[in-house]
Amino acid sequence: MSALLQGKIAIITGAGSGVGRAACLIFAANGAKVTAADVNGAAAEETAALVRAAGGEALGLGCDVGDEAAVSSVVAQTVAAYGRLDIIYNNAGITVLPTAQGPRRFVDTDQAEIDRIYRVNVNGVINGCKAAIRQFEAQAAADPDAHEGGHGGKSNGVIVNTASVAGLIGYGGVAYGSSKGAITILTRTLAIELAGQGIRINSVCPAGMPTNFIPGLGASEAAKASMGAAHPLGRFIAPADCANAALFLASDLASNITGVNLPVDGGLSAGLALQKRS
Repeated sequence: MSALLQGKIAIITGAGSGVGRAACLIFAANGAKVTAADVNGAAAEETAALVRAAGGEALGLGCDVGDEAAVSSVVAQTVAAYGRLDIIYNNAGITVLPTAQGPRRFVDTDQAEIDRIYRVNVNGVINGCKAAIRQFEAQAAADPDAHEGGHGGKSNGVIVNTASVAGLIGYGGVAYGSSKGAITILTRTLAIELAGQGIRINSVCPAGMPTNFIPGLGASEAAKASMGAAHPLGRFIAPADCANAALFLASDLASNITGVNLPVDGGLSAGLALQKRS
């Protein structure tokens, strides 16, 4: 077993499936105690049970990330169970369901759906960041000698967000892409604000993944082939690819990295792949 997060306490949202579930298992395998949080509380507990079955420690909690009080409660319950918080991975997200012809046009997207996207994808990350920062600051105030500040190479807390390649380039539809664009800028600007406190924040920006993000789509072999064909490396993005990037950003290997939006996209955002010519 590796020990990149040995002794660390981590909250992971959207943990009931996909990237969140993969991250819980990978973080725990690297020594972290994890809280698996998901709007589907039963799925969160199922993830926590998988972690425990693999020999790790985990708490499963229901949480609507769009509800600030619910997110603060998850932080409080995590601290009550494990004594502190070191990492929050704001991974929960949703999208606008496409039509049979492709992504839904912006003008055809109901305002209620746009509000729903922003409530989860933007407010959910904001709520997670605020709750974690308050806890990190309380810990630093209670034990100022436990960790050095931003210039000492030690961490006073780590935030990782799941953004998207759609937050870097025009991709994935307007409502979804603009919500993820908000996260990439939030990540960069909040990194500057927090740097002096020794709190790091970064995001991972995945491209097409075969998860239940769009119900029924990710499981099909045709969808996987289509996702892979869109990426220069020729493979779809597995949930573990994104979770491993989050692991790196959460670990001390990234102790001097903050404000970064890391593409996990098989080269998609680097530019158009050169096509072979006969």
